[in-house]
Amino acid sequence: MLENGWVSLMGAGVTALSWRAVVMIAVGGVLIALAIVRKYEPLLLLPIGLGCILTNIPNTGMFDEGGLLRVLYDAGIANGLFPSLIFLGVGAMTDFGPLLENPKYILFGAAAEFGVFSALVLATLAGFSLTQAAAIGVIGSADGPTAILIASRMAPELLGAVSVAAYSYIALVPVIQPPLIKLLTTSEERSIRMPHSEREVPKGERIAFPIAVTLICGVIAPDSLPLIGMLMFGNLARESGVVERINHAAHYEISNIVTTLLGITIGATMQAERFLRLETLMILGLGLAAFMFGSTSGILLGKLMNLVSGGRVNPLLGSCGISAFPISARVAQNLAHDEDPSNFLLMHAVGASTSGLIASVVTAGLLLAVLT
Repeated sequence: MLENGWVSLMGAGVTALSWRAVVMIAVGGVLIALAIVRKYEPLLLLPIGLGCILTNIPNTGMFDEGGLLRVLYDAGIANGLFPSLIFLGVGAMTDFGPLLENPKYILFGAAAEFGVFSALVLATLAGFSLTQAAAIGVIGSADGPTAILIASRMAPELLGAVSVAAYSYIALVPVIQPPLIKLLTTSEERSIRMPHSEREVPKGERIAFPIAVTLICGVIAPDSLPLIGMLMFGNLARESGVVERINHAAHYEISNIVTTLLGITIGATMQAERFLRLETLMILGLGLAAFMFGSTSGILLGKLMNLVSGGRVNPLLGSCGISAFPISARVAQNLAHDEDPSNFLLMHAVGASTSGLIASVVTAGLLLAVLT
């Protein structure tokens, strides 16, 4: 009798396992393989892949009301908690010194947001609603937590596709950007050396910066405050030097725990009936377009600044405006190094990349204020 019950139970499980669920379980396996074998954003793609597998195994109830994955979703994604805590860790890890040394680099972050709005327009023309188009457009900010927050607020039905696209393209920045950069710039432009800043940013300025940014962004885009506030609090803990335990916790324990829970929960939204649709492929295509438009607008601004300055600005810095911190900065440095092995562009590239962090959050706040 017990044997018959076991066979019946197994049969019910196998019967409930649709081909769509099998495909999504395979997708989860691919994400895990990319994380382990290719080392593409392993801290996120590995738990996302696990969450994708868990949510597509039938009859577990894990994403039903009261289930583990649903509890995590309600506690951390639906209310924006996990993305905000991720930004606390990012702030603790980020040195805004290079941006403070060259404040003009904030223009690169602003220019790269063109990718967000161009993809928003394209998504609207493709038939998505305005809020869905905004969620898709934010993929172009190359900022995973921001994309998750916007999608969870504006288009929760697209959360899985938007999140996977955002983090996948961030991981693929070293593949996506170099051909585009080489197409838009010359070897001479990529060889331009940027002088090291002679100005040492004083500690008082480093402390005042996160406070000032929080106040300014809070006034301009109040809806950005959960993200920008946590980002700048993490940076304030870093720069103040008086709360090392908080800084250490934000940098390591909080960041690691929340990243794990965030990844598993995002993976849990990749349910077969939601994910295996034509619109998912459209989101992936529009997300790639957003990345390319954002990179292009930043590079073109870099070329313009180089022209205006009489050849003293390397256009590679413009490609860092999409954020993807710090991956885009490393790509710019590598391309500059390829042209001239003695050219050290990294600190300038980091300054441009950190400007993208701020610009992406402000853009998200403005979208939330206007569209919700």
